Amino acid sequence: MEGDTPLELRQLQYFVHVARLQHVTKAAEELHVAQSAVSRQIHRLEEELGIPLFMQRGRNVQLTPVGQLFLRRAEAVLGDLDRAVMEIHEFIDPEVGEIRLGFPHSLGIHLVPQVVAAFRKLHPNVKFRFRQGMYPSLIRDVVDAEVDIAFISPFPEKSEQVTGEVILTEELFAILPKTHKFAMEDSIRLSDLKDENFVLFSSGYSLRPIVWDACKEAGFTPKIGFEGEESGTIRGLVAAGMGVSLLPEMAMYETSSMMPAVVKISEPHVTRTIGLIRRTGEKLPLVVQIFHEFLLDFFNKKYKSL
Repeated sequence: MEGDTPLELRQLQYFVHVARLQHVTKAAEELHVAQSAVSRQIHRLEEELGIPLFMQRGRNVQLTPVGQLFLRRAEAVLGDLDRAVMEIHEFIDPEVGEIRLGFPHSLGIHLVPQVVAAFRKLHPNVKFRFRQGMYPSLIRDVVDAEVDIAFISPFPEKSEQVTGEVILTEELFAILPKTHKFAMEDSIRLSDLKDENFVLFSSGYSLRPIVWDACKEAGFTPKIGFEGEESGTIRGLVAAGMGVSLLPEMAMYETSSMMPAVVKISEPHVTRTIGLIRRTGEKLPLVVQIFHEFLLDFFNKKYKSL
């Protein structure tokens, strides 16, 4: 860096806005400042770094390779600063903080609304920002600090990047068309379904390998008839006679005109774990700590019977 002039926070903020929008005028409008002020700060930043960060592309600008590298660092610095300011505000009054919560779709129908509603009765001014995702993306969101804490299933037993605890072990049931020969049974063995077409979640969804492995344990490879990406779709296809499947109890809370028969599986005992994860080695913001403690107590009291 040329000279001894330190970088200014405003320069980083202006730089990030221009980099994201690839346009100085649009960045100035978003920042509610004059275009000349943005251009001046970018020019000063490039002078202090001793290297150009942008290339002109018609009316737009494009980051140079060094600019792309600097953008990642600048975003990290501004993100850390935002979190530091939030932590200070939460230290003064944790009741006005924000919780960034991740969860898979299968928990968004009943569980997440239930726990958030219960928490907000005690802490009505706390805000939530939600992010749904599949298993790999939830891990990535936690590691990349896109969320503070996340529900996940199954719980990742071996991970250096995230830590947490299992809060619930949930049983999976066979779901069958109501006209199926086993629909009125109290329980069946999973091997009783070896000749059936299965309706499974698409690849990438955590319930798919759980069902697949359970079938293999029962001595057969499931024949895939249809695939879906939501528990409601799976239930509807089974109810319409397109096949059979396995779903956890929570996926049965939502009712519709197309509901399958639900039958207990006696052998093997099929379960999934649900856990809470956070970044390894990082202290949670105070408001998130309060929510985390609430969740552990909530599940200890409310879901022991599941």
